[in-house]
Amino acid sequence: MTSLALSSPPAVKTPSYMSSSSSSFFSRSSILFRNTESRSRICVSLPKCNLPKALNVGNGNARAPIINETTIPKFFDSSRLEKSVSRNNTKLKLFSGTANPALSQEIAWYMGLELGKVSIKRFADGEIYVQLKESVRGCDVFLVQPTCTPTNENLMELLIMVDACRRASAKKVTAVIPYFGYARADRKTQGRESIAAKLVANLITEAGADRVLACDLHSGQSMGYFDIPVDHVYCQPVILDYLASKSISSEDLVVVSPDVGGVARARAFAKKLSDAPLAIVDKRRHGHNVAEVMNLIGDVKGKVAVMVDDMIDTAGTIVKGAALLHEEGAREVYACCTHAVFSPPAIERLSSGLLQEVIVTNTLPVAEKNYFPQLTILSVANLLGETIWRVHDDSSVSSIFL
Repeated sequence: MTSLALSSPPAVKTPSYMSSSSSSFFSRSSILFRNTESRSRICVSLPKCNLPKALNVGNGNARAPIINETTIPKFFDSSRLEKSVSRNNTKLKLFSGTANPALSQEIAWYMGLELGKVSIKRFADGEIYVQLKESVRGCDVFLVQPTCTPTNENLMELLIMVDACRRASAKKVTAVIPYFGYARADRKTQGRESIAAKLVANLITEAGADRVLACDLHSGQSMGYFDIPVDHVYCQPVILDYLASKSISSEDLVVVSPDVGGVARARAFAKKLSDAPLAIVDKRRHGHNVAEVMNLIGDVKGKVAVMVDDMIDTAGTIVKGAALLHEEGAREVYACCTHAVFSPPAIERLSSGLLQEVIVTNTLPVAEKNYFPQLTILSVANLLGETIWRVHDDSSVSSIFL
């Protein structure tokens, strides 16, 4: 039997500026850390302050500065610090599965909490065992677990974690699913097909989850598959904030939808970028993960094209769309998506030179072997952390009136 125990590091005091108000929530700067070996860029969204830049340590690899009480800017007053401390006294518990522990730790740091202690074991025959190492009786529990590769194992692990919390008398269990697997199986396109998204939603509900928090679902109707409340969080503000920091004139910008199904997403994205013009790539699929670009609707000649999608899987759609945009006279092509699935041969396609930059978020873990020079990873930890606080605060207020 192999054993994996997830526990949090020693408590670190988190300054109150990490729990910002809604008015200043998205007005953050992006501190850029560069991996010197892979030359990929990883952006962590932090408030503007005079913190040290990436440190070169030992072997020359960049290291992010640790934010603790020794590096807190002195202009933060005690009243805001007291607000952060008062939040720590709530009955909120945050646990992480094994799918993306790095994101879970970032969320915990933002919220000023410690990750809950949980033991997750896998027996020799592949069965999963979960035991909570601390009491959750009467607590508002949040479980962070994207159902990414290996999809079925991570999904089963989430279900067992939910069941363990329910049997431990948790007051409320919220499944935080940054990436919802099986979301693309949301309808029947041919006869005798299953709607796996509905099946997975039923499994999570029946396991005992009281609420679901998901990021950028593949289609909006997936929310209706759940018989429990769903908080659908859009990661566009994180990407928009990064694009705003780049010196791209709004007159030269055009937002491109890689297919007809993503027009609504691209239109909303374009409105946030000074109401930029919109172009659409028309494609025809001959099979799963196989796309053929047919035509372009809109003008991209001499402009900077920003392709927007919810995920990049094998990158066939994005790369063929980028090739078409270059043929139509686009000056530069950027690809933006929330979920970096990166199934083979995505890395080879994305690093071929057709794309100026590939901007993704860390809803899914990206292995270091999959880094390439054009890759930029943005953190959504503050976005999810703030959402968790607000969901918890709403439930706390509701319980007062029950």
